[in-house]
Amino acid sequence: MDFDRTKLILHPVRMKILQALVNGRKLTAFKLLDHLKEVPQATLYRHLNKLLEAGFIEVVQENQIRGTVEKVYALKQIEPAPLDSISKEQHLELFFTFLAQLMGSYEEYLSSEDYDLVRDGVSFRVARMHLTDKEFMELIQKMGGLISEAMMNEPSADRKPRNFATIIIPENQ
Repeated sequence: MDFDRTKLILHPVRMKILQALVNGRKLTAFKLLDHLKEVPQATLYRHLNKLLEAGFIEVVQENQIRGTVEKVYALKQIEPAPLDSISKEQHLELFFTFLAQLMGSYEEYLSSEDYDLVRDGVSFRVARMHLTDKEFMELIQKMGGLISEAMMNEPSADRKPRNFATIIIPENQ
């Protein structure tokens, strides 16, 4: 995966589309709108087309419905390129893009008239840990399993969408 393709998926709407399709989910545009209620339908289609063109998603089924074709989308299985294939400057640009997206989400949340940090479970922290490589991998696998399981929850009236971002940075020795 080259730098431009990596940068393409860091767009907030495209990232949400990809997240809705994780773990083998296959969804129509209509179902995707359930996952992305704040995204207008025309915007969703524009971003679906960008992801299709870039090869991140694919149409896995087409259903005839009253004279129109409803497409079913899924993540395309792609081999990730090694992280060392992009420069230090490009890594920093991707990281800043990621941080800017997080800051935008947080600012949007705080702009709501009824935000409540405690009620909504808002949190950010740095947890310094001392782990062997094996302990670190076990922790990451456990966290990944729990996060994947939670990401499979379907939208409903009693489920509030929440963003859970992780950043892992080793300290220099």
